Formats: sequence, structure tokens, C-alpha cells
Amino acid sequence: MIARIRKSMDEKEKGFTLIELLVVIIIIGILAAIAIPVFLNQRKKAVDASVKSDLRTVANEMETMYVDNGWYTAAVPAGAKITTGNSFVVTTNGATATPAATAFCVVGDPGAKGTHKWVYVSSAGGLQASTVVACPATF
Repeated sequence: MIARIRKSMDEKEKGFTLIELLVVIIIIGILAAIAIPVFLNQRKKAVDASVKSDLRTVANEMETMYVDNGWYTAAVPAGAKITTGNSFVVTTNGATATPAATAFCVVGDPGAKGTHKWVYVSSAGGLQASTVVACPATF
């Protein structure tokens, strides 16, 4: 009995059939089709988090300026880039570098790399998602 089992095992060919290989390739393809879009979306979320962090940093600096001097100044020139490479525009509601500015707006645009444009308006409570890269008409 054992000799017969051993003989049938020796005669059996080893390897995978074409059907088995195709099933494995299809499963890998399905997993890749699910994983790649999720990965790309995570990259956009990371860029958005970077823009929001940079906007909060600029806002903290603007608030520090206000505490020290009693008014805001355009600390970041239009189109300036912070270390992460995101574009920012700072606007005040008064003349730049004068005591007239009592509120500020900072716009962050990640471009095609992110999902939203972001606006930080000091008089409106802070950070907000936006569809345009501009400060509100009044703030």
C-alpha cells in the first residue's frame, strides 16, 4: 500500500497548471486595482495636511506680529513659497505695514497635488476649505 502511494507520487508531475497561474494573476490584478487609487488619494491628503500646517504657521506668525505691534503686516509676499513648496498669498484688511490692518487672510494653493484650496481668515475663525484661490471680499 505504501509502495503504491509512493509510486503514484513519483509519477505525478510537479508544477502549476495554466488555470492556477491565471487565477493568481487575476487576484493580484484585482488587489492592485483597489490599492493604487487608495494610495494616490493618500498622497493628496498628505499635501492638504502640509498646506494646512503651513497656513497655521503663517497665521501664528501674523498673530505674533499683532501681539508685538498691535497690527498685522503682509509678512509673506504674494506668491511666496514656504519650505514645502506650496504657494501662499497674505492679504490684510488695511494698508500693508500700517496700524490700519486689524485682520488678515492667507490663501494656500496646493495646485493639482491636493484636493482643496485652503483659506485662513483671522476674523472668520481660521482655516476653511475653498473652491477659489482668493480671500473673501470683506474680512
